[in-house]
Amino acid sequence: MNRYNLSFIRDEDLFNHVKETIEQYSFKMDLKKFNNNLIDPIKLTFDAKVYGKTIEEIINAEIVRQLDKSNSNVLGYFQQNFFKYIYHKESKKSNWIVPSEGFDIENKEEKIYVEMKMKHNTMNSKSSSATYMMMQDKLLQDNEAVCMLVEIIAKNSQNIVWTVSVNKIKMSNERIRRVSIDKFYEMVTGEKEAFKQLVEVLPIVIDDVLKDIEQNSIKNSVFEELKSIDDNILKSLYLLSFKKYEGFENLNMQNLL
Repeated sequence: MNRYNLSFIRDEDLFNHVKETIEQYSFKMDLKKFNNNLIDPIKLTFDAKVYGKTIEEIINAEIVRQLDKSNSNVLGYFQQNFFKYIYHKESKKSNWIVPSEGFDIENKEEKIYVEMKMKHNTMNSKSSSATYMMMQDKLLQDNEAVCMLVEIIAKNSQNIVWTVSVNKIKMSNERIRRVSIDKFYEMVTGEKEAFKQLVEVLPIVIDDVLKDIEQNSIKNSVFEELKSIDDNILKSLYLLSFKKYEGFENLNMQNLL
């Protein structure tokens, strides 16, 4: 194993956490999974025609989109659970936990409670209000508590008061903060550029893990299964969605794509 030389996490813990994350990635796609949310063959027909692509190219793009959506949740796991392993560079200790319910991350000793979001623009007004009210409730329970909305991809490097509108009324509290991930890493580790250092070493760790597990290719049986329905891939898509509709037993889609 390489020496990653981060002052706030053991090499073994970093390697194992990246490994756990990659092992949750989706490497398989079959027809059942592909059609889990009911594929719209009419949209795929439009996409193929309008963008000048073959139906196979459009299906491949849809497979990648579905895998990407699934894997976004995996990256949330990586970011949140990373705090089980990192520690302050001076004390080599951490009081941060990832509870099974409630806040995403907590430090009960320092009374800091964190909700983590991937992007600054992924919360609508309703979810923002609900999150803020949860934090406000925590402050009412404990007048020493500090709550934070930590954003992985924020507009700025920041640790500011979080101001929201609840029922059209602007609300703010000095102990409810909006914090970018770099500032949060600095707070947890005592290392000003901790997040930047992690980003620099992460590709190396991922390469090491992929060598170890020998897994980095997608196993895709979608086309094989579609051809078992009909040799015409486009026709198979329509039969997959509309086979019980009137007249579709005689569907004629020869030479359309």
